[in-house]
Amino acid sequence: MSRAFYPFVEENQEEAEVQARYAARIAVYDDAASAPRVVVVDPTDVRSYLEEITSEVSRLSREQGGHIPFMVIREVVENLIHAYFREPAISILDGGDTIRFADQGPGIKEKERALEYGTTSATEEMKRYIRGVGSGLPYAQQYLHDHGGTLEIQDNISGGTIVTISMEQPKKPQVEAVGRGMVEPVARPTVTLSARGEKVLAYLVSHESVGPKDLVDAYGGSQPTWSRELKSLEGAGVVSKRGGQKRYLTNLGQLLLP
Repeated sequence: MSRAFYPFVEENQEEAEVQARYAARIAVYDDAASAPRVVVVDPTDVRSYLEEITSEVSRLSREQGGHIPFMVIREVVENLIHAYFREPAISILDGGDTIRFADQGPGIKEKERALEYGTTSATEEMKRYIRGVGSGLPYAQQYLHDHGGTLEIQDNISGGTIVTISMEQPKKPQVEAVGRGMVEPVARPTVTLSARGEKVLAYLVSHESVGPKDLVDAYGGSQPTWSRELKSLEGAGVVSKRGGQKRYLTNLGQLLLP
């Protein structure tokens, strides 16, 4: 019998052999000329560990002005399971538009094949937490390539792997001459957001998806009120459904993130 698989959602009854035993260290380089500030994510159960690292890296990258999407960050974070979470160190550079993931796991011998769809070394234990079909890194690379970015895989200094993802910084808005000596930005599509709509986007800065109950827990109010707001945003093309009641950001929604 077939079934859908959603990372971070499914519940498991048995204890998995894959465990998070090392803290993840996230180094944020606010200034290239000074030492980074470090955020530590302590080890916990695998599902919570993956989710917390993804949320923290996404939040810290956005704070720096970065534009790498949550879903791309998530795929690379999930890849740490192949290193059995050995000494993960994550660096946020270039105003949040470069993120480097390092580990001290067994490494990746065939780096080119690791970027091919369908190539995977995921064990049965790992598949309790990730898709395990060889889609993570290839998807991340394809997304970044399509948006002017890059994904590189290198060996770490004394064993393990380094995955670096970079997103090209957006170009400044083009301007057109308006009268003599005057310029104004070229017109771009705009979406007017309500106060609740802005809260929905603020929530999606550090979460992959959102539902009415999530918003009630985060901001209060009633589920019907938030359901109406989500439907309004869906109608404006800011979010969309992918099965179930959860909404995900569209490409337009990504452009509107604070």
